[in-house]
Order: sequence, then C-alpha cells, then structure tokens
Amino acid sequence: MESLREISGEGAASDVPVAPAPDIEVAPDVTSAADDEAEKGVAESGESDEAVSSDEGKGGLPSAADLSIVEDYRAGFDHGPKPAAFQKYIVLHDTESDSDAAAIIDWWDGNGNQVAAHFIVNRDGTIWQCVPLDRIAHHAGYGDTGHNDRYGIDEDGRDDMAGSTPIGGDFADYAMNAWSVGIEMVHVGGEGDYPEEQLRAVDDLIAYIDASFGFESEIVDHKAWRSGNSDTSAEFADYLESYRATRKHA
Repeated sequence: MESLREISGEGAASDVPVAPAPDIEVAPDVTSAADDEAEKGVAESGESDEAVSSDEGKGGLPSAADLSIVEDYRAGFDHGPKPAAFQKYIVLHDTESDSDAAAIIDWWDGNGNQVAAHFIVNRDGTIWQCVPLDRIAHHAGYGDTGHNDRYGIDEDGRDDMAGSTPIGGDFADYAMNAWSVGIEMVHVGGEGDYPEEQLRAVDDLIAYIDASFGFESEIVDHKAWRSGNSDTSAEFADYLESYRATRKHA
C-alpha cells in the first residue's frame, strides 16, 4: 500500500497516534450485486470454494483463533467479494510507521480513504486482521500500466473501487486488490532489520493463508506491482527472495 506518510501527505511516522487496542467489533455482513455476480462466475467456471474450510460466521474460512489473530473488522475496509477462485497473490507491505496495528487500524478507519490490508503484523509478532480473506481490501492501489496483463488478472467489477482516485498514465491498472491478500509489516525503511518474532509470524501467516485457500499464492511485494514504491524496504530483500522460494523468511 502507499505508505502511511504518502496517504496522509504528512512526513512523520509519529503523526499516526499510538492508541490502546480498541474493542473488537466485527463488521456486519455486506451483500451486493457484485457478490451475486462473483458467485455466478465461480459456478459458471466450474470452480468452487470447497478448498476453503468451513467455519460458521467467517465466510467459510478457518477460525483465526488457530493462529491467535486479533480481528478488528471495519465496514469501510470491505470492497467486495473475493472467493478462492479469485485468489492469486499475497502482497507484502511495510507500514512506514512505527505505530502498532491497533493505532494504524484506527487511523485507516478515521481518514476516510477506505484503505486497509487484510493483516498487520506487529514487530512483536502479534497479528491483527482487518478484512476477511474472502473480501477485497484496498491495499495495493494502482499499479503500472500493463501489469494487469503481466500478472494475469483483470478488473472484473467485483471491486467497488470506493475511495480510489485514478492516476492514469504510467499507473492505470487496478486489478491487484481483487486478486490478492495484503499483509502489512510494521516497519520503517532504513530503521533496521525486521525482528525475528515478526518474521516468524509472517511465516505462520503465509502458511495459514495457504491452508485457508487450499493452494499456494504467489508472493510479491508492493513495489513489484507499482514501481517506485518503497515497500518492501531494502532490508527485506533477502527475506523476500526466501519467501518466494520457500515461503519462509530463512
């Protein structure tokens, strides 16, 4: 995702206030014509969500309790249906802020941009989830023109694109949100390495996402989708190579 600094237009990571963890509130179920069309598309293609385990109240996904995930769903973060048939990528991001997940989620919810990732991994390894795996989150934004074709994805109408502002020119493609899961790591580029606890949590989270969908999604970072982005940082380069090869940081 565009860094917190880029979204806010403000220059200091400390501009995002550190807040105590909010009461957990699960957003109400959102249904729309786009949901119906997505289900119809899956049925017509002969594919189904059978690879995704059943769990009452979680859109057919396994319980987050299996990985000690803190759920904090906000209605403004949900941008449409993303059944397993439309999952292809895991996109890794840096928050570019030292604030913890609870404060970042509150800031996302309060700024009106409707931007969020599915997960945030704190430096101590705790994991927060903002959007269910079977829903679209706005974490990747616009990518390089031609990247929809490069990544084998398309803008099929499932994404409501609420809050998005077209950029055009070199950055005209917008399909990645509808075909991916976004993971934010609390990290500021240039401020040192990623803690081992955080990296182990990302390892476990990737395995959890794989198990939830029943297959392995390709792992990329945000700057692969949109050139010129800073995340993930140079400190993450070796880890990214390892994740792409082995799905673990080392």
